[in-house]
Amino acid sequence: MTGGLTGRGVLRVVWLPGSDLLRGTCHCGAAHVAEGPVEVWEWLLAHPTGHGAGR
Repeated sequence: MTGGLTGRGVLRVVWLPGSDLLRGTCHCGAAHVAEGPVEVWEWLLAHPTGHGAGR
């Protein structure tokens, strides 16, 4: 992907072509694949918990 936002706090959800799946990616690089947007966003919004207090 080119021209997209980057940096701390950027969460990205993309459709995986040829499937019914969505991949959510956290700014730290961790990713989660799910069938529905609710599951992806729940994971993304819960995932940053614990991203080092010193950052």
